[in-house]
Order: sequence, then structure tokens, then C-alpha cells
Amino acid sequence: MTTAPTAPAALFRTVMGDDFERLHPRLQRRFSVGLDSGEACTGRGVMDRVWHGGSPVVTPFLKPFLTLGATRNILVPRTGRAIPFTIENVPYRDSFGRETVTFVRTFAFPDGPRRFDATMVLDPRGDRILDYLGTHQHLASELRPTAEADGSLLIRSGIHRFREGPVDVRVPELIGGDAEVREAYDETTGRFRIRVRVTNRRFGPLFGYEGSFTVSYHDVGSCGVRAGLRPVREEIRA
Repeated sequence: MTTAPTAPAALFRTVMGDDFERLHPRLQRRFSVGLDSGEACTGRGVMDRVWHGGSPVVTPFLKPFLTLGATRNILVPRTGRAIPFTIENVPYRDSFGRETVTFVRTFAFPDGPRRFDATMVLDPRGDRILDYLGTHQHLASELRPTAEADGSLLIRSGIHRFREGPVDVRVPELIGGDAEVREAYDETTGRFRIRVRVTNRRFGPLFGYEGSFTVSYHDVGSCGVRAGLRPVREEIRA
């Protein structure tokens, strides 16, 4: 008698191990989205604030990156308050056979929507998540998630790399940004709360947003991956 192979654990559960069980149960389900759970997750809400670093030093430093990034759905080139927000987390296997989960964020600004795309895979070392940014996965960041004492999730970024054709270089700290994402579940309101902050070690705060949303789950087998959600180009280099 043979035993069917066990489906791989979700990305965050694999990387966090026992620490995953310390997350609030609602966060556990949300970050268990994957091929083994068979669920996709859509969050809808409002970002109370989307901001950019506003100092005289940061603004000219940041502007060209935001302008270029907007063409490939990296970062958000607008600021505002009370911005309707959607995040789509859908699992699939990429062209290299890796389990992948989309983290596609859409901000509905008054002058038109802006997207911030990311796709996450398990790093080959198995102890971190690899976060590919943008429509062409030009940027790759290492993510290290941990559970906080209150059951919230804290994600910190590590090394960033830029890939384009034969180019594969580490992004220098002088122009790179350290990302910190905090997500929690608010029992009082029944909403997820998120705060994202990207800072540069020399110039300070660069970009961020904060707000809240509710989620709905869907059977990934029936809904699949909608057109335009997957990146245009996929990158194998870790």
C-alpha cells in the first residue's frame, strides 16, 4: 500500500515553523493561502494614508524611482488619504514549477488606479520568502516573517537584488530601502489592519501606507488566476 505525497505547507507556515501558530487564527488562515489549502484570498478596504518621504533631501532622491517603478507596478507614485484598496492573494505554479502566491495591491486614486505587484516563492534555503516585485520581477527581496506577542505578523525585508538580462546585482544600501510590514486582526472591528513602511538607512522614511480591510476566500480550483495577475516575465534566480 502506498501513501499519497503530502502537499507542501503554505509559504509562511514553512518559513515560520512553530512561530506560525502564535499568529491570530484569522491571520493563520489568511497566510495559509496556497495550493495545499486550495484557497485564494481577496482583501478590500481603505488605506487611511498613502505617503512618500517629504524632506528636501528625500523627495528628489525618490521621485525618479517612483516614476520608473510606476511603469512596472513597483511602489506607488501617488499619495493620498482614504484611498480604496484591494489586495489579491492567489496561489499557482509558475513556469519553473514553484508554488507562487500573488500579492497584488490596487490603490484606487481619484486620477486612476495604481498597482503594486509582488509574487512570493519559497527561497531555496527554505528559511525565508523570496519576494519578486513588479510586472517583470526585476527586483527580488528576502522576507523574514515573525509573530508578535499580540498575535500580529511582522515582516522585515533583507537583501535586495536587481535582475535584468545578464545583470544580477545586489542593490546598494545607499539607494535601497528596508521594508517593514505589520498586519494584525482587530477583533473589535472585524477588520485586518496593515501598516507598511519603507526607509532608507541614510535618507530616512521613503514610502508607506496604512489602513484596514476585510477579506473573502475563494476556491482557487474554480476561480483560477485571472488575466493580468501573473507577472509578464518570471525570474528563476534566487
